[in-house]
Amino acid sequence: MAQHGIESVLVAGRGPAACAVVAACSRLDVKAVAVYSEAERSARHVRLADDAVLLGPAPAAESYLAVDRIVEAARRSGAAAVLPVPPALAGNAALAGEVTAAGLTWVGPPAEVLERLGGDGVEPASEHGLLALVTDDGLQYATPVARDRAAGIARVSWTPDPGGELPPGAKRLAEVGWRGLVTVGVAEDGELGEVAAGFSLDMSVLERAHRVDAVDLALAAAAGERAPRRRTREEHPPRAAVAVQLRATLPPGRAGRVTGRLPLSGRLRGTTGQTEVVAVSGYDPGDRLDGWYDALLATVSAGAVDVATAARAAGATLADLPEAGVPHDGAEVCAVLERLADGDPAPGS
Repeated sequence: MAQHGIESVLVAGRGPAACAVVAACSRLDVKAVAVYSEAERSARHVRLADDAVLLGPAPAAESYLAVDRIVEAARRSGAAAVLPVPPALAGNAALAGEVTAAGLTWVGPPAEVLERLGGDGVEPASEHGLLALVTDDGLQYATPVARDRAAGIARVSWTPDPGGELPPGAKRLAEVGWRGLVTVGVAEDGELGEVAAGFSLDMSVLERAHRVDAVDLALAAAAGERAPRRRTREEHPPRAAVAVQLRATLPPGRAGRVTGRLPLSGRLRGTTGQTEVVAVSGYDPGDRLDGWYDALLATVSAGAVDVATAARAAGATLADLPEAGVPHDGAEVCAVLERLADGDPAPGS
């Protein structure tokens, strides 16, 4: 039975994040329709989906980010809803408005709310932030997050200790009509900074910390339902979590081909049963890494009793990867994880 009355969704996105959403749809018994450009006809997110629709040429502006083509693809596929994956789409007020006008369900905040709050769809760049689900009842699963900003890229995110107070502005998101997932940046003075919808690259921190499925939460919010029952802190206290990104380091615009194994997609549990690791790869051996798009290869997230244990678990998944065929930043990411495992509270500083 389809979850939350939504039988099918157009998954607007690509790469590891889209692969994660498609896999979640499969677990939830929701038909997933992928989209692709002419350069990614056989991409992994397309192979995983139940159906797929061509958007257009390789340039993202003519395919993955083209509002009219995404809406038309949803119509042609018969999807009941559009689930935008990256903040660049999830924060696009024009796309939200067009999807709603077409009579489809928009899995994200309403267009008018995105317009009021900027709707520029950028990934928050602050070193500190907050992840949450916004519902009629306010913020649910609120999760403070810290980010390593070495080299200007948030390659590693984790739950800081202590978590700190919620920014006052975040508490008002429900009052202004925001519904669904949110990622916010927190300025040094504690005030609310950037606000992003969709599946930010930090969202797996919330999933591992609270043992929830972000796609399940997003669909429930879009359907106007309450979030799935939240277990009490006594049943399942929030745990520490770490999320990392593995990126190719090819020169901008240069294509490559993945020839070796990336982190194997799936869920692993530690020997005690208290540690959980989830890896999502955007590519299989033989897949082409196109120079048109983001260089993200895979993500790994871990939940555990403390940040050090989660960092060690994530690092073990990345350690000793075989030659991938394309250069990547795995060594740099593992160095940050090692410092977290050693108790450094700010490894990127």
